[in-house]
Amino acid sequence: MKKLKVHFLGGSETVTGSKFYLETEGINILVDCGVFQGAKELRQQNWQPLPIDVPKIDAVLLTHGHLDHCGYLPLLVKQGFKGNILGTAPTLAIAEIILKDSAKIHEEEAERANEEGYSKHNPALPLYDQEDVKRTLGYFKSIEEGENIELAPDCSACFKYNGHIIGSTFIEMNMHGKVFVFSGDVGRLKDDLLDAPLQPEWADYLFVESTYGDKDHPVEDLEGIFKNLVERTLQNRGTLIIPSFAVERLQSLMYMLWKLYDKNKIPNIPIFVDSPMGTNVLEVFGRFPEWHKLSMSEYHNMCNHVNLVSSYRETWETIDDPRPKVVIAGSGMVTGGRVLTYLKQLMDLKSTTVLLVGYQAEETRGRKLLEGAQELKMFGKYIPVNAKIEHLESLSAHADQSELLHWMGQIKNIPEKVFLVHGETDALHAFKDKIHETYGWRCHIPSLHEMVEILL
Repeated sequence: MKKLKVHFLGGSETVTGSKFYLETEGINILVDCGVFQGAKELRQQNWQPLPIDVPKIDAVLLTHGHLDHCGYLPLLVKQGFKGNILGTAPTLAIAEIILKDSAKIHEEEAERANEEGYSKHNPALPLYDQEDVKRTLGYFKSIEEGENIELAPDCSACFKYNGHIIGSTFIEMNMHGKVFVFSGDVGRLKDDLLDAPLQPEWADYLFVESTYGDKDHPVEDLEGIFKNLVERTLQNRGTLIIPSFAVERLQSLMYMLWKLYDKNKIPNIPIFVDSPMGTNVLEVFGRFPEWHKLSMSEYHNMCNHVNLVSSYRETWETIDDPRPKVVIAGSGMVTGGRVLTYLKQLMDLKSTTVLLVGYQAEETRGRKLLEGAQELKMFGKYIPVNAKIEHLESLSAHADQSELLHWMGQIKNIPEKVFLVHGETDALHAFKDKIHETYGWRCHIPSLHEMVEILL
């Protein structure tokens, strides 16, 4: 009887830092390799080496390219990893963009902290830099969606489309006849840009995300909401700032605003997209048309409708532009990126509206704004919040509770164990009860750094 050890190194009792390490006598595999975001005690773990023998990892399998699923890769390489990093071609393209952007942000933050002296460390160092990312990219190896790949004798994997963002998949792994399914982040059943996720049909062990395991997304009149927000911005001669994830959400917002203009629902208000990473992701949409629903004419019309901001100088020109305007800038949870500059300059104005779209993790600036913070700390200073804060949940790229239950509804067997991951405490426990009520399956909520032994 062979043994498999599953180490929950991240994405456990939290929505970030996904890392699931499968250790066997024949092969050692890491599924996803994300950084922690949000709470300080979690972020501090990014600076710690993993509690495993990293050089023994044979391969990393990436479900998709978001930072909380791939952002730790350069640190893995620094700790001695030399195997293949496998993902679909668009996933690796997205991961490359995100890792380069992340390294740049880490370098800039360390430089700013050293110049302004607000770090406890002397000197402040980046978590990783551009050279670390360059080394990491050398281990990338793309695979075809739906193709069965042999990783070792009695061990194969198949990456299957699951919406969420371009290139995203869930992973079915067959180890000694047992099927392990890793959901990654499951996408929506109805999405402007992406098709509905495929569904697994067998799972002996199911690892399923639980971001929205405790709720369904509200049905919101998105056209009406955006129409009102644009009208208010024009009336106040102000700025509508939309912090956005650069991958998929930003493209969805661009598409929605272009469609509203195209249908004469909103006037031709200037729209600025200030996310070098988001602009690069747009190019990925152009390179992989088979992965999304946009026609090439729709794609080009959408891109031509907005002003793409590239340089930091243009950021300041956009801030100083006196016209009413819409600004879409990274990052979605206000944890970093260009949006901080806009908020620092414009958040104290009553004519400003900040629209938060999608999930805001605990302890992020986005969550603090949602919870009514009167001021926000940025670049070592506190900025008063006089702007109007709005929130949209229905634009989330994550499946809600009903969609997650639907996603697992085609599984023909009773899984031996369902592991609930990538969720906060309330969502995890509510989802555990709901799965038991709906399917009668046994669920387990692993804690961070827990190890579970499975007999194969």
